[in-house]
Amino acid sequence: MTNMREVTFQEPTYEEWKVAAESALKGKPFTSLLTKTIEGITLEPLYTKETLLEKVDGKLEEQISTIRTMKTDGAFGVAQEAFGTTIEEFVAQAKESIKRGNEFISVGKVSFEWTSEALQQLGALLSENPFRLNVQDSRVLDVFKYIENKQQVGYVQSNEAIYLPEFPNVRTLSAYTLDAHYEGATSTQELAIALAKAAELVKMSSFEEVEGKIFTSFAVDTHFFMAIAKIRAYRILWKAFAQAYGISNPAPVKILTETSLRSFSKLDVYVNLLRAGNEAFAAVIGGADVLTVHPHNILTAPTKQSVRIARNVALVVKEESHVTKVIDPAGGSYFIETLTNDLVKDAWAYFLKIQDAGGYKAAQSLIEADLKTSWNERIENVKKRKTVLVGTNNYADATEELPKENFVEVNRLAQPFEELRELFTKKPLKAEILAFGELKTTKPRTDFVKGVLATAGIVPTLIEPTTDIEVAKAALASTTADYVVISATDEDTQLIMEQLLASKPEKVLVDVAGKFATDWTEKGLNGYVFAGMDMYEKLVTIHASMKEVQR
Repeated sequence: MTNMREVTFQEPTYEEWKVAAESALKGKPFTSLLTKTIEGITLEPLYTKETLLEKVDGKLEEQISTIRTMKTDGAFGVAQEAFGTTIEEFVAQAKESIKRGNEFISVGKVSFEWTSEALQQLGALLSENPFRLNVQDSRVLDVFKYIENKQQVGYVQSNEAIYLPEFPNVRTLSAYTLDAHYEGATSTQELAIALAKAAELVKMSSFEEVEGKIFTSFAVDTHFFMAIAKIRAYRILWKAFAQAYGISNPAPVKILTETSLRSFSKLDVYVNLLRAGNEAFAAVIGGADVLTVHPHNILTAPTKQSVRIARNVALVVKEESHVTKVIDPAGGSYFIETLTNDLVKDAWAYFLKIQDAGGYKAAQSLIEADLKTSWNERIENVKKRKTVLVGTNNYADATEELPKENFVEVNRLAQPFEELRELFTKKPLKAEILAFGELKTTKPRTDFVKGVLATAGIVPTLIEPTTDIEVAKAALASTTADYVVISATDEDTQLIMEQLLASKPEKVLVDVAGKFATDWTEKGLNGYVFAGMDMYEKLVTIHASMKEVQR
């Protein structure tokens, strides 16, 4: 018998693995395993130590060391936002959150005026606790007249430079990227914009003066590994940025993060909770200094329960995952280190492009055009389901009602499909799926069509599958639906389509499931329903066509 302790396994090379992968693909090219991100970075199916060292020019230890030295020691701070319709409600919620594990007072959206009385109560709260003040209303800045503890630690998050020299431990200069994030920015663009904004601040004084007051704000999206790499990449970029000003050993850069609402949806809102958990964990692994988790129902109106759940997302990561017990938990990962390096190179190149255009303020037209391109690509990917929003453009609950409340409004990828729900709620569509063939052959396409219609809140009637063309013709001829989709195999579709269309009622719209070279539109076919199509445009067109037919 073989002594198992003596058994060894030969480590295959990347080329050997590639040959095995190509064999398993059964004719598909190896490039089918590659994925290109919106940043233009190509994700490989496998990363090795050799490929990583080649990517970083053998400077892996230097990259990892830079990331670790550019972060302050210690775990991240939890900055749960408090809300309220009155200052008393806000203060009570903020105090309760501190008792239950929150560490920073953070002001969310409130629906009361910042009167002197309200500012006094907020000032008393900020005198006792570290804070993250997100300036949505400039009047809130008057709170500093009422903060007695001048040594309090805090962050004032604003798109504008703010100076409070009497508060030495309050960072007031923010390399703010949240506005760019919600305009569609890629990770590369966010990193470069943060540096460009920092360069504008340095122009007004010096790097030494800015260094002690600056911090950077990032929203963390659902692309888990990209989010981790973005935060890590910024620490490398900050050191390079400091060296450009002659500073060889800059202080660690402070990074404040919050979960992104860009992928949040009003539909199937508990999925937002899953998104927020994913984003929060990515932020912590990446090395965020402060984390804010938004409630899953913040788009319509957060509740005491949803606020508590959001806070506990951060606390579970902090107290139960043990990720904070590890220095740089992503350090050394072949994939993440490669991704980090790609972001550093691409973001620095884009930063230099902004600087060559005269700096952040002078390059506004350039930046806005690039952000618009990124946003349009994101929206197109969602409409074509290249990017999946669970519960919204895929796996949607067709019976769910769209909430009408609007508590927080930002650019979101789910908005086109929320608009579809509203459109078809106001003018419902009666739809049927007519399946021709055996159930086992028609079910995949039938299910696909059901999923597409569900994104607009449409529940179709399913006609029992039949293999009798006369039965199918009779079903179509007698339909009371506004819209019918024919579901069959490619072969059956070619055989039956013209016969079916001959029995189509004049005012009924008919589509076929699948993508075909044959054009049956002159015979009365409305169009095609297939994977990769622009689902949003398709459904909007059906709605418009239905109105035309019903006139």
